[in-house]
Amino acid sequence: MTLSISAVERDTGIGKDTLRVWERRYGFPIPGRDANGERTYPMAQVEKLRVIKRLMDQGHRPGRIVAQSIDALQHLSRGEATLQASRAVEAAHTRQDLVAYIALLQTQDHEGMRRELLKTLSQHGLQYFVTEVVAPLTFMVGETWARGELAVHEEHLFTECVSSLMRQATVAIPKPEGGGEPVVLLTTFPQEAHGLGLLMVESLLTLQGCRCVSLGTQTPVRDIAQAAIAHAADVVALSFSVNMNPNHVVDGLMELNLLLPDSVEVWVGGGASALRRRQIERVLVLHDLHSISEAVSHWHRHKTSSESKADGWS
Repeated sequence: MTLSISAVERDTGIGKDTLRVWERRYGFPIPGRDANGERTYPMAQVEKLRVIKRLMDQGHRPGRIVAQSIDALQHLSRGEATLQASRAVEAAHTRQDLVAYIALLQTQDHEGMRRELLKTLSQHGLQYFVTEVVAPLTFMVGETWARGELAVHEEHLFTECVSSLMRQATVAIPKPEGGGEPVVLLTTFPQEAHGLGLLMVESLLTLQGCRCVSLGTQTPVRDIAQAAIAHAADVVALSFSVNMNPNHVVDGLMELNLLLPDSVEVWVGGGASALRRRQIERVLVLHDLHSISEAVSHWHRHKTSSESKADGWS
């Protein structure tokens, strides 16, 4: 199986121009050609490119890693994961329930994994399921894949399974009455294809009483602004994975600021390094999933304060 250069760009987050430069400069990747003369990449090279992208996001320079073997890169990735693991992550690795889910993935027991996840969701509720199971388990799945202990199809199976369960649980949440809740438009920028984080945020916002309008992933910035106006959104919520190019994050948010009405807030979250490096006007960074409830409470307080001032002038 091979992928086109456009598909590799979407899958790995590495731009077409960068792939061509690496091909000339480092001798990797080594694409084939289809009947039309277009570049095609075997899956083994795509998997290596994904590991390279993860290491670059951790600060490694491409000149030092692109030409290395996949075994060397995975060894380096294991070392980076160990160095960067926080106490919370280390604690997650000692949780036998999370380790058990990884084992079910590795043995292709997707029915067993779905059954155990559904049991946890039913017993503990959606809030616990998202923050204490899906979030740390997603991190573990990514690390296990980076070590070469999970295949791409197993990672995709995990994503589809937890996404399906969260969607079902979110739809079942009773809709709020009274009309005072914020309308939140959720999506990602065109360069961001990962939607699991977005779905986690949607689940928690719905639990907080928000009315969520999800556009899915990869929406052009101008269309995001138009959708926010069309749906009378109070908030635009965006998710960025660790693979997101920092320049795309900053440039997109600044453009969105120019297009949105002043009354619309922008909430962002995820693993993108740009969210920690630079403060952007009008943009509220949610550093973790637990920050969502505080953001909603702050929105309500701000709305109440604005209405009180308006009443004072009337």
